[in-house]
Amino acid sequence: MECTVLHRLKEIGDKVAIDDSVLEVATDKVDTEVPCPFEGTIKEWLVDKNDVVLIGSPVALIEVDGNTNVDLSSNSPSTPEEIAAHEATAVLEKDFHEAVAKKSDSALPAVSNGIESNGFYSPLVLSIAKEENISTDELAAIGGTGAENRVTKNDILAYLDTRKHTVPATPESVKTVSVSGGNEIIEMDRMRKMISQRMTESRKISAHVTSFIEADMTTVVKWRDAVKNEYRKKSGDSITFTPILIEAVVKAIRDYPMINISVDGDKIIRKKDINIGMAVALPDGNLIVPVIHHADQYDLPGLARKVNELAKKARENKLKADDVSGGTYTVSNIGAFGNLMGTPIIVQPQVAIMAFGAIKKKPAVIETPQGDLLGIRSLMFISHSYDHRVVDGSLGGMFLKKVNDYLENFDSHRTLI
Repeated sequence: MECTVLHRLKEIGDKVAIDDSVLEVATDKVDTEVPCPFEGTIKEWLVDKNDVVLIGSPVALIEVDGNTNVDLSSNSPSTPEEIAAHEATAVLEKDFHEAVAKKSDSALPAVSNGIESNGFYSPLVLSIAKEENISTDELAAIGGTGAENRVTKNDILAYLDTRKHTVPATPESVKTVSVSGGNEIIEMDRMRKMISQRMTESRKISAHVTSFIEADMTTVVKWRDAVKNEYRKKSGDSITFTPILIEAVVKAIRDYPMINISVDGDKIIRKKDINIGMAVALPDGNLIVPVIHHADQYDLPGLARKVNELAKKARENKLKADDVSGGTYTVSNIGAFGNLMGTPIIVQPQVAIMAFGAIKKKPAVIETPQGDLLGIRSLMFISHSYDHRVVDGSLGGMFLKKVNDYLENFDSHRTLI
């Protein structure tokens, strides 16, 4: 719905070509560059660094080259083309400022205390003000260094830093900034704040229920042990359990398509595409969920390549916005951290998520035509969290059992290369 402007990559007066990167923005957890759709000259920026901008809003005015060249500084357009361009530019500017101002007004009233200001506070500034318990009067007293004396993120953070070292004048402005015993206060980074917000929202939106099953992974483990060295030798990469698990999930979604849905008010939207998100832990401890689009169109070698590609891009911070959007179902391999089982939180607006625990060798009863035997098997717990508003226990349980069946009946004679 919105993105945060990180950097403007072009200055006013710079020439730009089609597909030149002009902005760097943050959308959810991914930083990405925005290409220019026109060729011409940057005449005016409508956004500033750290502004939170609604998706689809104009960000700059560009004087285009060629016969449609328009002088945006002219107050008296003469030709029909200039008049049309001038009117369109005015509408875009008006729509942009009204849309963002409306968003700002809904979060915190615009105030004035005599300071030269345009009465505009970006959603990012308003969000910080709310989190830090900055009153309306306090916010109005902060001097802005942005365009038209707008208060920027840096302005409000500088104010907070100053406030830490002053005695609060009113009870409303009291804020704890230190604790006894040598404890350290760590500011959440942008991604951690985003994760915190998304997880809290999901718990409020969905009626979470979690079912469990223990899968016999012995056949899968033996098959992987037999092919992993040859696969690495020929492909230069590793074959993990993740693509095998995703393949089983994809097959089960084909059998139970009503697990591949989302909710919009009182309507259920059944997804045509099967796009599997896979949770990836980053070196800094944060989590991101790149998406394998059209996962049902890949065979197992294709899934293995895609899993490795996305995991590598995630850990190198090279994911694009498209890489983390459009997921319809999510899996998390918590067994990579030695965890036996967990109760994962649904990624909105999806309605289910599956977590795979660590594979452990255990004594187990093996049923044979000749009778029951006791043997050593490689077992794994699978956790399936689903939204009980739209997924009943029967569907959630049968889907989980189907994933288990595909894993336990894995074809040990298949080839990977």
